[in-house]
Amino acid sequence: MSKIYHVSKKGSDRNPGTEAAPFLTIQRAADAAEAGDRVVVHEGVYREWVRPRKGGLSDSCRIVYEAAEGEHAVIKGSERITGWSRVQGNVWKVCLDNGFFGAFNPYTCPVKGDWIVGPLDCEVHTGEVYLNGMSFYEAASLEAIYEPVKRYASRLETWGGREEKILKPENTLYQWYCETDGETTTIYANFQGADPNEEEVEINVRKACFFPEKTGLNYITVRGFEMMHAAASWAPPTAMQEGLLGPNWSKGWIIEDNDIHDSKCSGISIGKEGSTGDNEFTKYHRKPGYQYQMEAVFRARNIGWGKERIGSHIIRGNVIHDCGQNGIVGHLGCVFSEIYGNEIYNIAVKHEFYGHEIAGIKLHAAIDVQIHHNYIHNCTLGTWLDWQAQGTRVSGNIYDENNRDLMVEVTHGPYLVDNNIFTSPYTFDNAAQGGAYVHNLCCGFTNHYPVPDRATPYHLPHSTEVLGTVPVYGFDDRWYRNIFVGGAEEGRSYGTALYNGVPVSMEEYTERYHSLGRGDVEQFAQVKQPAYIDGNVYLNGAGHFDREEVFCEDAMDPEVKVIREEGAVYLEITLPRESLELPGEVISTEKLGMPRIVEQRYEAPDGSALRLGEDMAGIKRGECPLPGPLELHEGRNKVKIWTDGSIAPERTTSV
Repeated sequence: MSKIYHVSKKGSDRNPGTEAAPFLTIQRAADAAEAGDRVVVHEGVYREWVRPRKGGLSDSCRIVYEAAEGEHAVIKGSERITGWSRVQGNVWKVCLDNGFFGAFNPYTCPVKGDWIVGPLDCEVHTGEVYLNGMSFYEAASLEAIYEPVKRYASRLETWGGREEKILKPENTLYQWYCETDGETTTIYANFQGADPNEEEVEINVRKACFFPEKTGLNYITVRGFEMMHAAASWAPPTAMQEGLLGPNWSKGWIIEDNDIHDSKCSGISIGKEGSTGDNEFTKYHRKPGYQYQMEAVFRARNIGWGKERIGSHIIRGNVIHDCGQNGIVGHLGCVFSEIYGNEIYNIAVKHEFYGHEIAGIKLHAAIDVQIHHNYIHNCTLGTWLDWQAQGTRVSGNIYDENNRDLMVEVTHGPYLVDNNIFTSPYTFDNAAQGGAYVHNLCCGFTNHYPVPDRATPYHLPHSTEVLGTVPVYGFDDRWYRNIFVGGAEEGRSYGTALYNGVPVSMEEYTERYHSLGRGDVEQFAQVKQPAYIDGNVYLNGAGHFDREEVFCEDAMDPEVKVIREEGAVYLEITLPRESLELPGEVISTEKLGMPRIVEQRYEAPDGSALRLGEDMAGIKRGECPLPGPLELHEGRNKVKIWTDGSIAPERTTSV
């Protein structure tokens, strides 16, 4: 018979765990819980790393961990530290015996691993110092914390020679520094006038807040907690991907209605386990990181990577913020999952460290993953889909005030991006092929480029079974019923004009290939793949594809704004009449066809056909649907697009 275990700060781990005699720690309940049981955690702060021992048996026979209704249960990976002594001015120190940390000391563990770019001249540790909940910056030297300087970087170089603007970090006057030896760890901090013995000062001491040490613990629900302060390590796709919270290579978790923040690296990890590779490129430099990542895919297949055992997680209704690397990360373990209704913000904006694995949502091998109706804002990069985004759908999301909104890299499709609002000045990095972009509002510029030197896998439909590998030739994309807004940055591409000159059908593509004469692989690399582009709106200087037959082009500035007012988020946009009078049709699986390489339809994870007959709010479209993600009207529109943690727009109003 299923049991309900209660946990309370007034309890004892010697109790039976009933409501009248609760446990003291969540871990004690986790040790006792069997499939079908519930663990109810009452009000209070629980400073522990919860390591579930067992999982559920099926979706209907889970182990559920939940905060008691109406009560605020907090799990912290930190400890409160007192006993600070003043060194000089605003600088204080505390000396801790290394035994305080047990087997894991975050102040001896740097943030490092494959695809870390910087800093190169000093180490950043997984430890952290917090003053009344505010995280500090780690100083490069002890001397630096005495006279800290505000570090307002204006640009940050990323890979491929591109540069992107970065958000300005705040609170950089608050800095800390650590020194360790065989016996003690000394932490220095500049508290800017605060007395650390009177205020709440905490430091990271645990890698995670809720993360099993064993793999294969399936069907667990985690609901309603606030979780914070984890010393999670860097999580590239070639390493064990740790997070503040995560299932550790299992199936069928539900993570919902939590407030997750202040992980040194990743908030939620639904990613790779350690046996398929652990930073071998950084450790050995025998092969490129790309090659180790390819090996991880096949090693995962050898240990049972498939729908029967891995993935199919649900992540919904969470607020995820102020993490150093990712809000949600996953390689391989994310397959067949659904991520929706989350607000994700302030990810990787401190810029203490930087690498090529940073985003609000960063997924590799997101096979059949559905990312929809999230609000992702104020991140270094909103969403990054890297390798094997096959059957992936990004739908109905709001992206705002990110350095970049969406990047799709070295994948071959079919992936679908539909009914989204993209308002950041830098909208897309498209280093892929086989994408379909339908009914989006795109307010920034786009990069599109082939990647001929890295062949990546593609799969049988709705499966982890590898069918082949191939480089990214570029193009082979579909763009229907989108609204593009031009911008002021010179040398940037706004709209679809960057596709000019490519074929518009497979027949034309094949003809161009044959015109080169006899040959094989080398000739495919010389012919640009087709593009399928029609029915789009181009405003404020955005450029259209030179062979687009049906389109609207207008010089007017739609003055797009995303406004936050009293807990709600509104979209304002002005549209000309001509943009609402374009002939067209409801876009469907039949219309989208198949990518050339993968030869798989754009369809739902269950194999059924798609028909994009509703806007992002679920409002039914007409047989000649309007371009963009919402059914709007001529002139100025103001639409409530986010409230109470969900996308549920009120109908448009004139302003």
